[in-house]
Amino acid sequence: MANLRLSSTGFEINNTSISFPVSLTVLESVLGENPRFFKGKNGGVYTWDELGIVGYSKEKNVIYAISASFEKEDYRFSPSQTFSGTFYIEDEDIINYYHQNPGKRVKVFEGDTTGAVVVNGVSAWFDIEEESVKAIEVSEYKPYDRAAGIPKDKYVITTPDEELISFTDFGFKLAVIEELMYTQGLLTPQFDVHEFAKWYTKREIDIDEEGYEPIAEVTQYFKDFPVPKRLAPKLTEIYQDGGNDVYMNLVPFAGGDEDYWDIESVEDAKLFPNLKKVTLCYAKEHIVDDFEKLGIEAEWL
Repeated sequence: MANLRLSSTGFEINNTSISFPVSLTVLESVLGENPRFFKGKNGGVYTWDELGIVGYSKEKNVIYAISASFEKEDYRFSPSQTFSGTFYIEDEDIINYYHQNPGKRVKVFEGDTTGAVVVNGVSAWFDIEEESVKAIEVSEYKPYDRAAGIPKDKYVITTPDEELISFTDFGFKLAVIEELMYTQGLLTPQFDVHEFAKWYTKREIDIDEEGYEPIAEVTQYFKDFPVPKRLAPKLTEIYQDGGNDVYMNLVPFAGGDEDYWDIESVEDAKLFPNLKKVTLCYAKEHIVDDFEKLGIEAEWL
């Protein structure tokens, strides 16, 4: 059993002070259980089944957030048990606190209406469905800088004066953008859906309401985004994961089992001469064999 406490002195697990990001070694020590690991591109997800706790990582063995699961879900990384420990804010059960103190909760990102408790630089964000708390995610609080100016032309797509790649498969294009934009930093600007929603003026985009399904304007942005042909040799690997930045920007509250971005054809792979390996989780069943026929090592995540 895990005992969590958020107070004016910080965040504790089993009476041990925890600061984010926190090393896996520290969490294994204080939780007394080794987690299952689901590998991502640069990190992954750690699951403590018996405790009902999930840890999220962007760098292997370093966890930037943990989540206590109060309802069972069917994702591959979901804990086999729900959280049965204690979770207090000061001396009050956190679920009671959520219902009794709406005025003491804050928004933790642009568009959020569910609210989080923020104490001493740590946020406890509530994943709510029909007034029921499904999970509580704890991480370092990084407020969205509303005062920061966004250039008026930041997300205006212009056609560069050079040869572009013409994609036939949108799912494949998204996998390419993940690698070239978010991993290698070769495509700019790096898209951020919360910033985009603030920048967009044709209508109000409410991420908290719309972020469970593809947002039409965001999807269109990626469809229109130009990828120069000169960058094709830079792509050597594709690694699909439900936590990839491109997918989390397309559907911020994606559960990981969506099929919107399935690769349906490998035809575009012929445009990338140095692509040698692909790891897939969003693709039709035949795609692994189709990649291998092209001499590209392919496997399911």
